[in-house]
Amino acid sequence: MADSPTALKWWFGGALRHLRENAGLSREDVATEIGVSVSGITHQENGRSLPKPVELERLLSLYRAPEKIESFKSLRLRAKAGTDWFQDFDPGEMPSDFSLFLGLESSAAQLESWDSQIVPGLLQTEAFARDVISRANPTLKEHEVRHLVALRRRRHDLVLSGNPTPLVHRVIAESALRWRVGNDEVMREQLLFLAAAAQRPGTRLQILPLSTGAHPGVDGSFTLLSSPPELGNYPGCVYAETLVDSYLYEKPDQIAAYRAALTELQHRACPPDETPALLRQLAQEW
Repeated sequence: MADSPTALKWWFGGALRHLRENAGLSREDVATEIGVSVSGITHQENGRSLPKPVELERLLSLYRAPEKIESFKSLRLRAKAGTDWFQDFDPGEMPSDFSLFLGLESSAAQLESWDSQIVPGLLQTEAFARDVISRANPTLKEHEVRHLVALRRRRHDLVLSGNPTPLVHRVIAESALRWRVGNDEVMREQLLFLAAAAQRPGTRLQILPLSTGAHPGVDGSFTLLSSPPELGNYPGCVYAETLVDSYLYEKPDQIAAYRAALTELQHRACPPDETPALLRQLAQEW
């Protein structure tokens, strides 16, 4: 995993908000109790700023979570250090929330997803990614395509080859694996790459067969991200994209709805231990 100051501040703020709400306190209550402005509490919970160490101690004591003080202080130091790994990539080439998602993805403890349309970007080979990006965005110039392919490969290196790596559990639609991208060689290489990835420690891939019929994932792909372990039982968030925008959902009822859908998809998909053989079989068809 790779730290991202932007993402860690977002995780940090969300966890503080979660603790405040569980304690039954409003932002006004907290501001009055510890002598700060309501806007200051809002900025902290939105990930725009971090509380000072003494202020953090008072907040966690107020939220009846003093046992979390040391772990939150540790995370606070990490959030103040370094730079975002994706800062060299032009945010104008990405959906509005995608920069934040890149940081959340690289710092999450667990990534779980439903991929309904295409092989997920995190697991695309370079040749596959190039064809997907150039065809999905035909107005992009060659250097812009190269830039986005490099971003995709950098994500793979950081998230799946870092130390430690997050737990990864993805359910991929069989139709997404049969959708032709590039030539036959590109497809074979991609499918064999996925077969190898499915056998890596900490990675579980499942395929949802075409025979499944209608299912809870018909509305599109999404990713559930679990927060860094320092934040304990903070539920994390869900990331989803449309053609024109992207969304981060963090309310408990929203996360619960996506969790229920993913659990059902995992139940209907082929078992993970069957995935490598299925992918190799699909590769032979090209």
